[in-house]
Amino acid sequence: MPPRIRAASRLAVRAVIPAVVRPAVRAVIPAVVRVSVPALLAASLLAWPATAAAAGPDWSAAPAAGGAGAPGADDRPYIYLEGGPGAVLEDKLSVTNRSERPRTVRLRGADGTRIALAEQRVTVPPRTRADIPFTVTVPSDAVPGERPGKVLVSSGGREIAVRLRLRISGATLSALSVEDVTVQGRGSGAAIRYALVNRGNTVLTPRLAVRADGLFGQVLRRKPRTLPVELQPGTRVRLTESWPDPPALDSVDVRLTVTAGGGAHATATAGYTAVPWWTLAPAAAVLAGAGGGAGAWLLRRRRRRRRTPRPRPQRTGAGATT
Repeated sequence: MPPRIRAASRLAVRAVIPAVVRPAVRAVIPAVVRVSVPALLAASLLAWPATAAAAGPDWSAAPAAGGAGAPGADDRPYIYLEGGPGAVLEDKLSVTNRSERPRTVRLRGADGTRIALAEQRVTVPPRTRADIPFTVTVPSDAVPGERPGKVLVSSGGREIAVRLRLRISGATLSALSVEDVTVQGRGSGAAIRYALVNRGNTVLTPRLAVRADGLFGQVLRRKPRTLPVELQPGTRVRLTESWPDPPALDSVDVRLTVTAGGGAHATATAGYTAVPWWTLAPAAAVLAGAGGGAGAWLLRRRRRRRRTPRPRPQRTGAGATT
């Protein structure tokens, strides 16, 4: 074939292919990509392997992935939002259906955060991930600090809480107090009971150190350790510190020191006197004997008064006899 004819044939093919292929592609793509998701729901399709549906629960909920893949354990453990009073913040959470059937889930906000969901009832097609947008409105009179929140996703008797942390911008204050410290005996041991109060506007993870000193020196030393509690602003929690081997005979001062991030620091003390029962028995016997002797003496005195005759009054004046 001459070169000129060969070049003309190539140009003709290039001109014909788009005209034939593009309409076919446009007709096929909507039928493949279109999913049945309610209005205002941003849905993204994800083809899961057949083996994924057999392993673990057939659906899950998590913060929306940062990339194009499915949310993973190393993605976002919770949703973090930050803004000032009056701000409206936006984010998404993902509901993944790994089964071969459609899955309908219900969503609602919790923990008092002003969460507005695009939809409260969503049907997710098989092997599909639906990204559901929502907004969080920061109250205009909100105090700076951190606030917890969560979106509860439920279906088929199972419920998943997608955690949310809202940071309201502004000056922050980390402060706490230790209150109501008591030491109570419990069998062969004792229990140190106390309350922690978050007096600031930030979320605190407290650390506790315990020491106790008696008449004969130190009896307890516990280095600072992180407590398994997340103290929200304005909240109060009661905790107990076990003390399995307190002194059997001593007068002890117990001191609790609690610290947290941002410079929060607080201390409180309580007294504890350990006296075994057998040391009190002789004193109790003496007191009982003294009380019994005093009671007998009072009883004898009352009897004497009853037996002693009273003197008769003498009459005087006219008609009186001597």
